[in-house]
Parts: sequence; structure tokens; C-alpha cells
Amino acid sequence: MNYPYENFEDMLNAAVDKNGGGIAIYTETSKISYNQLRANTFTLAAFLQGMGIKKGDRVAMIVNNSPEFIASYFAITLLGAVAVPINTFLKYEEFEYIINDCGAKFLFASVELSKEIKGLDSKTAIKKIVWIGDRAEFDENNISYAHALNCKIELNLTDRPSIDDLAHIIYTSGTTGKPKGAMISYRNLISNVQGAQEVFHVRTKDRFAVFLPMFHSFTLTAMVLLPIFSACSLILVKSIFPFSNVLKQVLLKRATVFLGVPAIYTAIGKAKIPWYFRWFNCIRIFISGGAPLAEQTITDFRVKFPRAVLIEGYGLSECSPIVSANTLQKQKISSVGLPLPGYEVKCINDEMMELPAGEVGELIVKGDCVMQGYLNMPDATDETIVNGWLRTGDLVKIDEEGYIFIVDRKKDLIISKGINIYPREIEEVLFKLPEVEAAAVIGVRDEHADEEVTAFIQFKEDMSLDEKDIRAHLKKHLANFKIPKTIYFKDELPKNATGKVLKRVLKEQIKDEI
Repeated sequence: MNYPYENFEDMLNAAVDKNGGGIAIYTETSKISYNQLRANTFTLAAFLQGMGIKKGDRVAMIVNNSPEFIASYFAITLLGAVAVPINTFLKYEEFEYIINDCGAKFLFASVELSKEIKGLDSKTAIKKIVWIGDRAEFDENNISYAHALNCKIELNLTDRPSIDDLAHIIYTSGTTGKPKGAMISYRNLISNVQGAQEVFHVRTKDRFAVFLPMFHSFTLTAMVLLPIFSACSLILVKSIFPFSNVLKQVLLKRATVFLGVPAIYTAIGKAKIPWYFRWFNCIRIFISGGAPLAEQTITDFRVKFPRAVLIEGYGLSECSPIVSANTLQKQKISSVGLPLPGYEVKCINDEMMELPAGEVGELIVKGDCVMQGYLNMPDATDETIVNGWLRTGDLVKIDEEGYIFIVDRKKDLIISKGINIYPREIEEVLFKLPEVEAAAVIGVRDEHADEEVTAFIQFKEDMSLDEKDIRAHLKKHLANFKIPKTIYFKDELPKNATGKVLKRVLKEQIKDEI
């Protein structure tokens, strides 16, 4: 398939041509035009070039949401170097592993994270750190972002990246073993944003509310690259807490596109939203990704925001990351929609044979979204990408119209006494209880090597239920063999950066207790 751009320099230049004087980024206190964003990007790229960064080099980023994140990311890719955005919630040893794995010699970092980063340059190949924010001391190895922006070197872009070059490496959350670096090309990303623009009907006058972490593949593609591809605006909110400030900025800056994860939509659906926000907000589309939405959440949300469309999508880091989404014209409850234009999906059995419509099997994906592979892991790459098809590890049903319904993660499937039990089905029923803030269901091995259904529940603040009431509720909706044998109540369930409950951590906790 042909695409309008070879790289992000082309994309940024096109945005300036379309909307140079328009606002690229709104912060809570400032506005940055597309002209200014490009100027900052080119200056930073010249600085990096002066520091010896060249095409193919890896530049790590441990950076909080900020205009500096965006300018740094584009500056890195302008040179054909490879950006490596890293989860800012990680700890020192995790940072060390990722930086050594990707071989980065240069790092952009937020000053607020300096305690976790301190000493990384002695345990990795990092030679220089550009610090974003105020810092007491700088030296030749620790440079201020402001200093980098004052660079007077002339930029030389003779070795420009082509569409099949690497743009960035996104490290997966490491649900099994060490995190894996998904190698994502310009073709992967440009195909993704072009397809998303078509499905979501993104226009230059749209304004995207951005508060989820930019290091996450979902936010980076859908809320940074997509609006810049479309020459529209980002409303940058530094933190999701307090959430009232997110709503305030969405209202004041007149956001039209709002992207969140299920935990946020569940909270909004159950919270008392001020009448003036519901009446005066300009949001035309709410987009959800990162994990499946509970049916109850969708129902609550549609009542609360009847003028907007809530669209559920699906993706994974290895697919750049968007695979599918419902459309503005048609949404099916509990479905993650149709594949983006140009992508193919199939539902297969363990023998890689395609299954008929309505049967449960593993989802595989083919198209320009599929990553080039896992960095330094050829065996894992060969297991995941088979004849051009990426095995997602997700169990799905695909209906006669091609709509995808996520049933569960293949690895989360519980087999009890030979019967398949899908945790998500039980979680959906738990979410119907207004007292439930978060829930997770896992399988725990018993002494007979069988799996017992085990539930974990986090209640909303100042709310609770007796286990007897919960079991009575479950029995109304589920067969007896699906009722959890054990129910644990937790003050806080472990979650990742996008609010997805970490079942791996729960399984480890149970194992430790046993």
C-alpha cells in the first residue's frame, strides 16, 4: 500500500504546510504552534547530530508527558535514529535492563525521575543525559534541555530515514519473563494513523485530550502521532490526578476527541459528573483501548453522554498498536469492531486452521501494522509471527459481519475439570455491581493440578458488599461451575500504566501465600 509520507519529517512538514500558524499543543498555561514545534524539533535534531547521534542509533526516553517529550521524539526520528520511550513507572533495575538491551548511548529524562535514574550511566552505555526540567547541576555528561534548544549547529539531513526503517522500539509489559522490545517501523505507524484517521474521521479542527502516559504505544500512536498526522491540536494534561483537572482542561480547551482506558470510563460512568460538563463539553468521540470494556460501563456511559459516540478499539504493541475499532456509524456492544483498512484478521484453532464465524479461537493479524520483530529475540519473533501473521494470544469470536469480540487472553483461560472458563465473562457480571471499582478472575492450581476459579475485588471508596451478596449476584447470571471458589477483597488491585489489572502479579501473590 502507498502512504503519503516516508518518515516523520515529511509528516511534520505537511502539518506545518496545512496548519503552520495553528496550535499543535495546548498545555495548561501555554500554546505551541506547528511552526514552533517544527523549529524546536529541528534545533534538537541539530544538537543530537552535533553530539554524534546518527541514523540507526538508539536514543532512550524516560520522560513525563510534556511538549518536550514530543519535540525530543520527533528530533530523534528526524535523524533516522530510533526512539526508545520507556515506562516512567519502572524502577532502576528495569530501566537498566531495557537500556542495555536496546544499546542506547543517549538519554532524554525528566528531572522529576532523577532518583530512579541516578547511576544509570555507570551501569549502561549511556554517555550523555539531556534533563528536562530544573536541575541543580549540569556538566558535559548531564545537559539541560534548555541548553540543547539553544544549539546553533546547522542541521544536515542527507541520510533521511525511509518508510521501512525503524522509528521506535516499544517494550512490552513483560507479562512473562523480561520485557520484549517490539521493533516498529515508519510503515507500521503511518499505516496505523492513516487507518485511524479514516475510521475516526479526524479533521484539522479536532482537539485531542492527552493525559495517558505518552510512553505507552496506544497513547503515542493514537494521541500524539494521529493528531499531528491530521494537523490538529493536542491538549496536554500533565497528570490524570486529580481527574477533575482533566475534565476542567477538556472543557476549557474544547476537546473533541477523548481517549481513555476502561478503568477511566468505568469511573466516569459511575461518578457524578457536573451538569455543566455534560451540557457544555465538545467531545464528539470517546475512544477506549488497552483492555476490554465491560458491557455495564458502555451502558452507563451512553446514558450519561448521549451526544457523543463511545468507540471501543483493540490493539497491541506488536501491531503499532491499533488493529481494529468500531466505526462512527456502527458500534456493537462488547465488540472491538472491524480491522482497520488494509489489515486482515482470522480466528484460528491450535493447528492454525481458520474457524467458522462465531467459534472461539486465537486472533491472528496480517498487514502493515505488524512489527518487524522483537529486538534481540529471533526465536520469540518466529513464535509470534508465522508466515506474516502475528499471533496475538487473544481468544476471540468473529461474527458474520467481521466484527471481533474478545473472549479472553489465551493464557488467562481457566480449565476446570476439563471445562473451559473465560474469566472475562465472570468479570463482566461483577462489574454490574455498582460497588465494584475493579475486578479480576484467575485460575489457581489445586492439589490435584486442576484449576480453581478465584476472584479479586476492589470496591469503590466508602462502599462494600458481603461475600454472600456477591455470590448470590453471580448465581443469578452464571452456571455453578463458573462461580469462584474463593473471593479475595483488596484495597487496591495491582495495575499497569493504563489501568489494566496485572493478573500475573495476583498469581504470584497467591503462589506466595500457598
